[in-house]
Amino acid sequence: MLKTRVIPCLTIKDLRLVKSVRFAEHRNIGNIIAAVRVFNGRDVDEMAFLDLDASVGGLKTDLLRDASAECFMPLAIGGGIKTIQDVQAALNAGADKVVVNSAALVRPDLIDETSSRYGCQCIVVSIDARRVGEGHEVFGDGGRTATGKTPDAWAKEAERRGAGEILLTSIDRDGTMEGYDIELIRRVTSTVRIPVIACGGAGKPDDFVHAVQDGGASAVAAASIFQFTQITPANVKDFLRANGIDTRV
Repeated sequence: MLKTRVIPCLTIKDLRLVKSVRFAEHRNIGNIIAAVRVFNGRDVDEMAFLDLDASVGGLKTDLLRDASAECFMPLAIGGGIKTIQDVQAALNAGADKVVVNSAALVRPDLIDETSSRYGCQCIVVSIDARRVGEGHEVFGDGGRTATGKTPDAWAKEAERRGAGEILLTSIDRDGTMEGYDIELIRRVTSTVRIPVIACGGAGKPDDFVHAVQDGGASAVAAASIFQFTQITPANVKDFLRANGIDTRV
C-alpha cells in the first residue's frame, strides 16, 4: 500500500507567493524562493507550484528554474500548460510532474499526448470543483467557468486518458481552513483507481486524517495551514502516523 504524502501547494501571482480564499482575494504572502527553502527543512514529500498568471503570460521558466534549484523534493508545476511544448518547458525548468487543468477541459487529448510521451506518472490532472445544488460541478479558468461536468465523471475520463493522479480542490473550502470537503473527495476516490490528492480547507491536523480515512485520499495538499500557523508538514505526518496512517519518513 502506498504511503500517504503531505504536499505543500504554493500559488504564484505577479512573481510573488499568494494565497486565496475561495479562489478570490489573493493575498501576497511572500517570496517563493524563501518558502521553498523553508519547506526543504520540514520533511516535505513533494511540492506543487501553481502559476496563476501563466495561462495569459506563459510559464515563468526563469522563476521556476530558480525555485526548482532550491527544491530538494519532487516538484509538480502547473498553470498555463496547454501544449506538449509547455509540458517540455516545465520539465526543463525542473518539474518532475506537470499539472494540467483548464487546457485539458478544453482539449482532453492533451492528457493522452502527455501520458503517451512522458508516462502517466508525469501528468497530474487538477480538478477544481464547487458545490452546486445537491452535488458538485467542475469549474475551469480559475473557478470562473462552469463546465457542466461532475468531478467524478471527469476524473474517470482523465484516468482513462492516462492521468497518473488527480489533484482535487474544493473551491468552497479553499483558504477557509474549515476542513476538507469529504463528500467531494469520496465521490472521486470511489470512482478512480489512481491516487487522489485532496486539497482545499485544511486547518488542523485532524482534517488530514479525515481526508484519508473518511475521504479515501492517497495524499493531502495544503497551503494556509503551513503559511499561517505553526503547524508543519512534519507535525501533520506525526499526527497521521499516530492515527494509524502510514506516511513517508
